[in-house]
Amino acid sequence: MVSRIDVRVWTVAVEAQPDVDATHLRVAEVVRGLHNRSDADADTVVAELAEHAAVEIPGAQYAGITLTRNARQIETPAATSHWPLLLDKIQQRYHEGPCLTAAWDEQTVHVPDLETDTRFPNYRQDALAETPIRSIMAFQLFIAGETLGALNVYSEQPNVFSSDSRTIGLIFAAHSSVAWNSARREDQFKRALSSRDMIGQAKGMIMERYRVNAVQAFDVLRKLSQDSNVPLIQVATDLVAGALADNEQKTR
Repeated sequence: MVSRIDVRVWTVAVEAQPDVDATHLRVAEVVRGLHNRSDADADTVVAELAEHAAVEIPGAQYAGITLTRNARQIETPAATSHWPLLLDKIQQRYHEGPCLTAAWDEQTVHVPDLETDTRFPNYRQDALAETPIRSIMAFQLFIAGETLGALNVYSEQPNVFSSDSRTIGLIFAAHSSVAWNSARREDQFKRALSSRDMIGQAKGMIMERYRVNAVQAFDVLRKLSQDSNVPLIQVATDLVAGALADNEQKTR
């Protein structure tokens, strides 16, 4: 089944002009390389994607990733300088800005010149006062789940982002969405395995100590979790950590 992301990648690639084909191939190679690296967790992937975006998208001096579950909670998991971080803080301050708009409204937002753009008045005022940034282009990232995001590029010069910037940015954002979602799924899978192993260890301890079966041991864990209002995995982790600490004391 073809996903919306795959269709987006294909559509943008078909529409790309010949002079951006080489960049398209470089972006695809970057993403492929990140995907194939065994040490490329989600944090590494997003950090490296931002660095490559600042290099590959024409006109960009800086790049950053904006994430939001709602307009009041904004994260910047990757930024190539201090300015994207500060600009996201300004967006959170006023709940407005080009990156939030791109994330929420499924579009590319282009601010050719902050001096003359009037769409985000509060954001514009503080961005001009607190940063040297004058032009911005933001591309929505298709992130699985409730989180919304945008890949953003910035320049200290006005009117530097062209139609090629938009085309390559869309290609980069589409490929980045695929790579990041893949890395996040891998992280979630590893965490799930780790959680299962920890719960298994805690169950084994309860079974051995109280001479109960696996079902009864899990019921004990669940009851402890409910009574203490603490997540099951945390109860299991605390039990295992406590047992390890007791064993260390006994061996001294």
